[in-house]
Amino acid sequence: MSQAPMPDFSSSVKLKYVKLGYQYLVNHFLSLLLIPIMAIIAVELLRMGPEEILNVWNSLHFDIVQVLCSSFLVIFISTVYFMSKPRTIYLVDYSCYKPPVTCRVPFATFMEHSRLILKDSPKSVEFQMRILERSGLGEETCLPPAIHYIPPTPTMDEARSEAQMVIFTAMDDLFKKTGLLPKDIDILIVNCSLFSPTPSLSAMVINKYKLRSNIKSFNLSGMGCSAGLISVDLARDLLQVHPNSNAVIVSTEIITPNYYKGNERAMLLPNCLFRMGSAAILMSNRRSDRWRAKYKLCHLVRTHRGADDKSYYCVYEQEDREGKIGINLSKDLMAIAGEALKANITTIGPLVLPASEQLLFLLSLIGRKIFNLKWKPYIPDFKLAFEHFCIHAGGRAVIDELQKNLQLSGEHVEASRMTLHRFGNTSSSSLWYELCYIESKGRMRRGDRVWQIAFGSGFKCNSAVWKCNRTIKTPKDGPWSDCIDRYPVFIPEVVKL
Repeated sequence: MSQAPMPDFSSSVKLKYVKLGYQYLVNHFLSLLLIPIMAIIAVELLRMGPEEILNVWNSLHFDIVQVLCSSFLVIFISTVYFMSKPRTIYLVDYSCYKPPVTCRVPFATFMEHSRLILKDSPKSVEFQMRILERSGLGEETCLPPAIHYIPPTPTMDEARSEAQMVIFTAMDDLFKKTGLLPKDIDILIVNCSLFSPTPSLSAMVINKYKLRSNIKSFNLSGMGCSAGLISVDLARDLLQVHPNSNAVIVSTEIITPNYYKGNERAMLLPNCLFRMGSAAILMSNRRSDRWRAKYKLCHLVRTHRGADDKSYYCVYEQEDREGKIGINLSKDLMAIAGEALKANITTIGPLVLPASEQLLFLLSLIGRKIFNLKWKPYIPDFKLAFEHFCIHAGGRAVIDELQKNLQLSGEHVEASRMTLHRFGNTSSSSLWYELCYIESKGRMRRGDRVWQIAFGSGFKCNSAVWKCNRTIKTPKDGPWSDCIDRYPVFIPEVVKL
């Protein structure tokens, strides 16, 4: 029996080394240029000898006025530079809420409740079952107590109880981790998109922990799943103008008042995907926090597509024909998210990509736009700019699309897929569960760069780039502490219910 010939790998191997050589040459061009210049100078100095070098030095005449003026100019320029330089913003630590076992919603429980709540709409029940089978969620995701009742009780009191449970638990854990005292908080930012009571959630936190009367507090609502990075951006701007300060961010989504009990398919999707969660983050501009901080904020880029009608309406809270309120997710959502991502990476690319990738992208752009060459658009290799990726766990389709468009490996999107499987879509806090997953796996090393990507209603795409400040030890507690050894798990395309 004849054997099939082995494929010829020589050409692909040669191309690989050509690309590596090109990247090294472009990225280290200045260093490589400096080496021959330094060699020429060294050879010339050796040729002159010590006596001739000393004679040249002695022949130089220094005017005291010129020396003083030059010194003053150097000091002045240095002072202006350091005073105008933006303050370094640190992420000291963060904490993610871990729901209790009593709040878990296995598939069987979710479907049983759906059949009882929507007993007059078997097609809606079947639709939710098909979505759940392909969602990428696991059996341990959690919903708040009010949703476990039949029928659900989405009252104001129940919504406040959920908010207190997820926010206060995350805050208490953050205080324990960092040693931060409530009276030391200078800035407080709380973001929750769909639940905006009066008094606000930020006021609820201030009342609980008896924070200072001069605290700068903000409550963000309606910003969708990207609100966490919007809060980081706001904290960064405030920390730039308030020296020696710290900021606490709370990112959450309250599920209780937003459970949809109607029959519109586009509005039933959030019921299948969204789950409870919260994160509390401590940021600081204090130099004393430099040594204990986990990360340093490098870049934050926000893209808003709200001027386009399709983008504005693709995630829209509204009433259905029966007057029941829910979130309508448009069928064009993935295409709109792709356009927003394209605009975002166009801005963030020049800030993070190595010179080799930027040059290839520029040449591709010139070839297509100026010379009308039928080249495919060059997609920069972002794997050269980042070691870790935290893609918003909005759903399986979101992660699949970004993995495809950014040409990422399965390991690069592992944190996002496993977070979706274990905790579901926790909205703005999902990025922090993903970061915690990477840390719990012991993969975060000093100098590693992390890219967080979030999408939100409006429509928005926001990116944050962090640099690891120190090698992070595997945490002994946290949301992944009791299950990290089981992950990663295989997630089938369809889970038959």
